[in-house]
Amino acid sequence: MEIEAAVVEEEGGAFDIETVELEEPRANEVLVRVVGAGVCHTDMVVRDQLYPTPLPAVLGHEGSGIVESVGSNVTRVEPGDRVVLSFDYDDDCHSCHDGHPAYCEAFFEHNFGGRRPEDGTSPISRDGERLSGRFFGQSSFATHAIATERNVVPVGDDVPLELLGPLGCGIQTGAGAVLNSLEPSAGSSIAVFGAGSVGLSAVMAADLSGCTEIVSIDLEESRLEKAAALGASEPIDPESVDDVVEAVRDRTDGGVDYAVESTGVPAVAEQAVETLTQRGTLGIVGAPPLGAEASYDINDLILNGRSITGIVEGDSAPQEFIPDLVELYRQGKFPFDELVTYYEFDEIEQAVADSENGKTIKPILRVGEP
Repeated sequence: MEIEAAVVEEEGGAFDIETVELEEPRANEVLVRVVGAGVCHTDMVVRDQLYPTPLPAVLGHEGSGIVESVGSNVTRVEPGDRVVLSFDYDDDCHSCHDGHPAYCEAFFEHNFGGRRPEDGTSPISRDGERLSGRFFGQSSFATHAIATERNVVPVGDDVPLELLGPLGCGIQTGAGAVLNSLEPSAGSSIAVFGAGSVGLSAVMAADLSGCTEIVSIDLEESRLEKAAALGASEPIDPESVDDVVEAVRDRTDGGVDYAVESTGVPAVAEQAVETLTQRGTLGIVGAPPLGAEASYDINDLILNGRSITGIVEGDSAPQEFIPDLVELYRQGKFPFDELVTYYEFDEIEQAVADSENGKTIKPILRVGEP
């Protein structure tokens, strides 16, 4: 079938909407008519080839939509179901069997390879040329996407479908970093570095967890104001203080129990660990370029009992965690819609620009009718 898709031709190139061809779903695949698609920093990371997904490519990995058809082996969803598209995994390795698909041994191949890991094919082509069309198992910057039974998550019909796509990556990454990985106790303290969609999702999750001191650090005043509205007790602009580490320590009686680093800047990760109190834990979720390194004083970690943990996709099992987040949203306890600005599909370049310059926290493209 012919569909419309945003194609990135070359490193740093534009997201150009073109007509391409999409295969029918194979036995374990699902054809989804895309309703909404979140714009995530990772899309720009791949556009700029900081992660090596082959170009030309159709990106997009926070899709939501309606199932149109399913392969012969699919039993979890059927045509007409409303779904969120999340990351893909092999469902066969030790991590997947242990309930941690975000740490799938084949995660990179399934999400950044641009092809089906099983045979190296792509469901998207253009004039006979295969494009990378399995980005995060979906490539949802398109009117239709081929996903797998593994990475489609059914959702109810009482929430706006076009809103839910970012639950598949950015929102679940920030919320899951707190709720699934760090698991702060009520009354504890946390510092969240970066107040984009991931960082603000972490702030909301910390508030849900009962953290009584929630420090939000960002350079954008408007984002700090949003953080305060969503539960942050101590907003800090690094440019307004002499020393960020000392500012966090001063406002939290000597340091925080937990920290989340969502900026992807190694120097910020180095600062974040220094804000921890004894036996504190830093969760790193920001994605720097491959090969990026940060330095730590080993004795400082040892003598203070501090821990550093990497976190992928909020250590989420999407089939369970995304419905939990939807229910929290229904109950008014997780208002992630306050992060969202909508754009029409043909405004994708503006949405990307507004995300990169900080004007918009979480852009969502309206691709089709709910």
